[in-house]
Amino acid sequence: MLKLVFAGTPDVAVPSLQAFAADSRFEVVGVITRPDAPTGRGRKLTPSPVKAAAVELGLTVIDAKPHSPEFMEALKGLHADIAAVIAYGNILPKSVLDAVPMGWYNLHFSNLPKWRGAAPAQRAIWNGDPTTGADVFKVGEGLDDGPIIASLTIELTGRETSGELLARLAEEGAPMYVDALAAVGSGTAVFTPQPAEGLEYAHKITVEDARINWADPAEAIDRQIRACTPHPGAWTELFAEGLIADSGEANEESSNLATTAKSLTLHILAAQPADQTNPNTPIDLDPGELKVGKKNVWVGTGTGALELTQVKAQGKKAMRAADWARGARLSPAACVR
Repeated sequence: MLKLVFAGTPDVAVPSLQAFAADSRFEVVGVITRPDAPTGRGRKLTPSPVKAAAVELGLTVIDAKPHSPEFMEALKGLHADIAAVIAYGNILPKSVLDAVPMGWYNLHFSNLPKWRGAAPAQRAIWNGDPTTGADVFKVGEGLDDGPIIASLTIELTGRETSGELLARLAEEGAPMYVDALAAVGSGTAVFTPQPAEGLEYAHKITVEDARINWADPAEAIDRQIRACTPHPGAWTELFAEGLIADSGEANEESSNLATTAKSLTLHILAAQPADQTNPNTPIDLDPGELKVGKKNVWVGTGTGALELTQVKAQGKKAMRAADWARGARLSPAACVR
C-alpha cells in the first residue's frame, strides 16, 4: 500500500481526495491545504473545501505555509511515498518536492502543453476550443512542464461555463489520477515528455479581464461570459438613464462618453447570441445599446445582438434578465459600457 500525501484547496480537488481515500492501493497519510480564510459578510474563518473533506474523512491536515520550518517538519513526519497535488494554490519549493521519494504528481485540467498555468478550463472556453481534457504529469520546478503519465480528452458543447467544465473534469479525472499514481508505485507508468509544439499559457483571469467590451463579436462575448462564470464574473457598467456628456468638455469624443452619468455594476451571469430567426430580435443595435422586450433583454455588440438571460445588478440578487429589466426602470436611452 502506497503512503500518499494529498495537496489541494478548492472544490475541484475534493473528488480526487475522496477517490484516493477510498482506494485500497493507497493510505492517505496527510492532506495539505491553505489555512482557514475569512469569508462572507461576517468574515468568519472558514476551512477550504479540501480541509472540510479531509476532516470528514478523519485525515491529518497540514495548513502551514510550504516555505515554513513547521511545514517541512510535518511533511517529513508523514513518511509519504508519493504525493498528489491539484489546485493547491502555492508553488512548492524544491526542498518540498525532494522530500517525497516517488515525487509529486498533478492533475491538470487541459491537454498539455496547451493551457499551462492557472486557468486552463477558462481559457479553453474563452478561446472557443472544440476539445479539452485533463492530464496527470510529474511536477518539477518548471510551470506544468513535466512528463505526462495519463490523459483524457473531452468534447466541449459550446454552452458550458468554466464552473461546469471544471466540475466535469474533476469527476472524470479522479479515477484516472488514482490509477496513474498506482502505476507509478508499481513501476508500470509510462512517462511521456510533453510535445514541443502547441504551447499556450492560461494566465489567471482578473476582474478587469472580465469586463465586457461590447464592440467585440457576440460569439466572443458569449465565450467570455461563460469562461468567467462563476469566477471572477463577467461584468459591465450600466447607465440606466443613458449617457450624459460632460458640458465642460467640448471635443467630439466627450459627447459620446458617460463622463457625468451615474453608473452601476451589472454582472452578466448567462447570455447567448440572439436568435436571428425570431422576428422580435432587434437588428442594428449599436454596441452597448439595450433593447428590452416583454420576455427578453438584448444588447448590441460588434456583430449583432446578444440576449441576456440572467444578471445580477449591483446590490441586488441574481435573477432572470427580463425580470430585472422590468423592475430596473430603464430609460429608453439605457445602455451598458
